[in-house]
Amino acid sequence: MLALIVFLPVVAFIAILLGAPARLTAIAAAAVNLVLGTYAAFTWKCGCWDFSIPVLAKPAMNLAFGFPDGMSAVMVLLTVIVTLAAVLSGKAPEGREKLYFGSSLLISAGALGAFAATDLFFFYAFHELALIPTFLMIGMLGRGDRKEVAWKITIYLGLGSIVLLAGLVWLANLTGTFNMGQMVKAAGTIDPAAQKGIAALLIVGFGTLVSLFPFHSWAAPAYASAPAPVAMLHAGVLKKFGLYGLLRLAVPLVPEGMNAWLTPLLVLLLGNILWCGFVTISQKRLDGMLGNSSVMHMGYIFLAIAALVAFPENPLAKPAAVLLMFAHGVSIALLFGLTDRIERSTGSIDLQDLGGLAKSAPTLAFLFGIAAMASIGLPGLANFSGEVLVFLSAFKGYDPTKGLGPVQIACILSIWGVVISAVYMLRAYRNIFQGPAVKSTESAADLSLADRIPALLLILALFAVGLYPNLLLNLLK
Repeated sequence: MLALIVFLPVVAFIAILLGAPARLTAIAAAAVNLVLGTYAAFTWKCGCWDFSIPVLAKPAMNLAFGFPDGMSAVMVLLTVIVTLAAVLSGKAPEGREKLYFGSSLLISAGALGAFAATDLFFFYAFHELALIPTFLMIGMLGRGDRKEVAWKITIYLGLGSIVLLAGLVWLANLTGTFNMGQMVKAAGTIDPAAQKGIAALLIVGFGTLVSLFPFHSWAAPAYASAPAPVAMLHAGVLKKFGLYGLLRLAVPLVPEGMNAWLTPLLVLLLGNILWCGFVTISQKRLDGMLGNSSVMHMGYIFLAIAALVAFPENPLAKPAAVLLMFAHGVSIALLFGLTDRIERSTGSIDLQDLGGLAKSAPTLAFLFGIAAMASIGLPGLANFSGEVLVFLSAFKGYDPTKGLGPVQIACILSIWGVVISAVYMLRAYRNIFQGPAVKSTESAADLSLADRIPALLLILALFAVGLYPNLLLNLLK
């Protein structure tokens, strides 16, 4: 049953509170969930994963989990992979092991519950559950201006969640149900006049959670301040909730409303790719650069969503979005995990304070290089497959006799983001690992075997999907 995968991290969290070894318990729960989640993802069509318990009679509300389609299965797979890597990465402050590992498990449980829920109430509630340990971890165990950043992310995501809640309640009232499958079946009953208002609420609500420009300024400081597991889980997994929600609810339920906002959406996603891309180039710290890079790459997934909105029969758009969501989630988690290791080895992640690290830490340099190449979109790695499919989806249904449409124009402009990505990522790699060694890197320790395991797990996923994208694409059929 899918409920076992969702609640296993919660059971492990309770065990930690009762005195079980925090790190060992978290790793064991994450490892078991990786096995169960992988099996569930590749057998998602089996009805054995469905689970439902009535919670409220009127209105009908059920604690229900299931796989409505392969997209949910891919998101569960992403979550269990990144969760194990996250609990294996980083180092808990002395005396804070319970908070450190327990919070990581709760974030994972919230993401799994949101992706697996088939009831609208619990879809929303599980995501909100995951935000609580995120705020606590940043505010209590983060670095830099952690308290200020924790309040900023609380305000931004709180307001975004309220706007989203308004749109979801509006949808539930019009369709007369909280069951997300039944809501989609009732999509034709929603008045086109109401669709535009609902679509606006969903774009702003989900968009804020995804860091859609200009509702993005919370994301980079949050990831820069967050402990490694939180940055890995939030940037890699939880932020995909907004994209998943748009694909699961907004596009099928209010297609005319989404189409009415197509042009503004294209402008905003270009803000993510181009504006945030140039901001990323200007960063002086590795964590800030990766945080802004994560915001930037959300624009490509929004481009696939826009292509689906413009051409609902587009067979490439949804697979492109899901594939890139998975690829970005794995690659950004890998980058944040290795960044934490760089900081622990050298004491700094200021680009100007580093150099020549490859001499003392060649394994770290090699693995970070793979992660950097994945982020850029090097062929053979998952990000390349996702980005190429996004660009192809933007031209699906294109009629040369009618000239370029807004989606095609946005696609052409967004390709410059690939160049921008190469500039900031290659520059960062050169500053950190190449050139003469400096004081902070002369005696830096290389990755231990324990440090290599989470990185290799994520790299294996990047190569597997990059070399054989059908591994995931077949799940969407």
